[in-house]
Amino acid sequence: MKRVNIKVHGYVQGIFFRSNTKKIAESLGLNGYAKNMPDGTVEVVAEGPEDKLKELIEFCKKGPEAAEVSKIDVKFDKASNGFDGFEIRY
Repeated sequence: MKRVNIKVHGYVQGIFFRSNTKKIAESLGLNGYAKNMPDGTVEVVAEGPEDKLKELIEFCKKGPEAAEVSKIDVKFDKASNGFDGFEIRY
């Protein structure tokens, strides 16, 4: 089990990025959250098997149809097992 912190840059707020990320994460069996940040980015924190986290990273590189992702920052860490499911945070 690992944790990934993803910061998604670009046109990523107000276009259902978080809800689509939640659907993908849940389908992959990941726990964590997606949150809009004040600087216009979306923060995604997820825990689970590394191969499933890599699938989530691939989604975040593109996002949903209306998204215009300019770049993502990715950092892996040890899982804390502090999440129960995947949620959208406000």
